[in-house]
Amino acid sequence: MIKARKRFVLYTVITVFVVLTVLLGIINAVNFTAVSEDADFLTLSISEGRGHFAQGHPGREGRELFFRGGPPTDDRLMGPDSPEMGASLRYFTYAFDQSGTAEKIAFAISAVSETEAEEWARSLLSETDTGWTGSVYRYRIYKSGGKTFVTVIDQSRELKGFYRILTISCIGLAAGLAISFLALTLLGRKLFVPLEEADRKQKRFIADAESEFKIPLTVINADTEMIEREHGESEQTQSINRQVRRMVGLVRDLGTAGVFDDPQAARLTFDLAAMAREIGDSARDRLEARNCTLSIEADAPVRITGDSEAMGTLLTELMDNAVKFARTRVCLRVDSDEGHHRIIVSNDTDLPDGSVDQAFDRFTRLENAGDVPGVGLGLSHVREIVQAHNGRASARVENGEFTVRINL
Repeated sequence: MIKARKRFVLYTVITVFVVLTVLLGIINAVNFTAVSEDADFLTLSISEGRGHFAQGHPGREGRELFFRGGPPTDDRLMGPDSPEMGASLRYFTYAFDQSGTAEKIAFAISAVSETEAEEWARSLLSETDTGWTGSVYRYRIYKSGGKTFVTVIDQSRELKGFYRILTISCIGLAAGLAISFLALTLLGRKLFVPLEEADRKQKRFIADAESEFKIPLTVINADTEMIEREHGESEQTQSINRQVRRMVGLVRDLGTAGVFDDPQAARLTFDLAAMAREIGDSARDRLEARNCTLSIEADAPVRITGDSEAMGTLLTELMDNAVKFARTRVCLRVDSDEGHHRIIVSNDTDLPDGSVDQAFDRFTRLENAGDVPGVGLGLSHVREIVQAHNGRASARVENGEFTVRINL
């Protein structure tokens, strides 16, 4: 349960991070686009004025004249089309003829000298139409009358607002994540109280049921042994023994089917391939009794660190599943590639092609289960063991072959 609560907090915080990042990213992208468009509006106005502010509309539909008579309206008090922009804009323009001779057209900037500005403008001759240079400067290249004009404007004031919003966004993102983490950590226990109670009730019920089952099963088993001693073993007593073993196994399986499992088993290093060969060989007789063949491909040692008992249960469940549903053949393969370990168990089947990952769900049985004994818990145990080892389990039917693949 503790592990499940931690996962809940982690996944929720990740979701909050993704949502806030996307939202704040869109806001800052729109803001930066607006700053760039305003800068392009200014450089376009200067280009149409051949180095000075144009007195007419600078090419953007819906904008008013950059300068016009009379007092400014409210929508012209701010922004790049403000009448005050011409006096406050920091920029320079140089013109270059075909021989490369430079001519200063306008110089209204104090951050650089005229010599530096000329060299800067010359270095931009090979650039594209418009773009950013340095950290706060926007430039535009335009040709007119056989000359190439290079205009660079200082957008530091406008970008200062953008960077301020960007900083606030980052702080807000960090604060949002911290608040979400603290809130979920504090409230997580309350949120999981109903699930914890359901888990406790289920385990209590299973424990009680297991205790209640043990007494009659023990009596039945003892009575069967007495009958066999007095009258000898018969088909009926063998059937009773099989059903008793089946009931014992069913009770054991139900006992491991908690709502949330949080195993803390010791992790050891062992040879997974050797374990697979041993468990595969133990299932060979049962397969041969059903006229099925078994091939085991686990010759090379596969050293793995984990819960050896759980991995033994995993391999046993996989082989039991294959023994139950195989038609004529079963293949068990264990190998390793660059630290990635694989367990593949396949058998022929009548199921249609496609993914059958639902086989790992608890109490789920596939279409071809028929009268085969079981309640749909075997492969669910496999998935839980795989997840406890940070692996992935998948099941698929392709060309009449049912394959369970475990990646560790």
